[in-house]
Formats: sequence, C-alpha cells, structure tokens
Amino acid sequence: MDKIIIKGIEVFAFHGALPEENSLGQKFYIDLELYKDLKKAGSLDNLEDTVHYGMVHDTVVNLCKNNTYKLIEKVADEIAKEVIKNYDIEKIKVKIRKPNAPIRGHFEYVAVEIERNKNDYK
Repeated sequence: MDKIIIKGIEVFAFHGALPEENSLGQKFYIDLELYKDLKKAGSLDNLEDTVHYGMVHDTVVNLCKNNTYKLIEKVADEIAKEVIKNYDIEKIKVKIRKPNAPIRGHFEYVAVEIERNKNDYK
C-alpha cells in the first residue's frame, strides 16, 4: 500500500495526566503515515486523487490545540479518528513524541504509536 508521510508536526498543547501539564503545556511532536492507493494520483497528476497533506497538518494541529487529554494514547486515537473520518485513507499510523514527560531521569522522549484502519471507526 502506498503512503504519505508527515513527520515532525510540532504542537504546543496541554495534554498530560498531571495538573501541571494541563496548565503549563509542553511540546509534542507528531508523525503520520497515511496509507492510500496513489496510482491514480501518480498517473493523472490531480490533487483530488490524493490527500492534501497541508489540510491534514492543520486538522492535527487544531485538534491538539483545541482539546486537552490526559493520555497521549487518547490524543493519538483522536487524531487517527479525525483524519480517517475527513480524508479518504485506508489506514493511518500516528506516533506522538513527548520529549518533556515528567519523569525523573534522562531520556530523549516518551512516545506512543498506534495503527488504525477505516473499519475501526465505522
């Protein structure tokens, strides 16, 4: 299956299980893989036959900024649901990286990655 990749969407948002995360906010980085048959787009060179990744980007940013969730698992699932609902894709992978998770210790980031298909949200 063909895919469109959007990597490293940066969003400052207020997701987290701790009250401080909800009031102070932090950066999140989101990677998407959108699975869709792109043969027609490649053949006809027509935007209607693919996914407008600028619009997907804006959908993800707006969802993250306009909502607050305790878990990044929930954020990932909401992104998957919204993108599948609004764009004609077969499957999506969503990875959310949280580099400033409130953990004592040294680490690069904490992340969640999910994979959903359009049948998951019927």
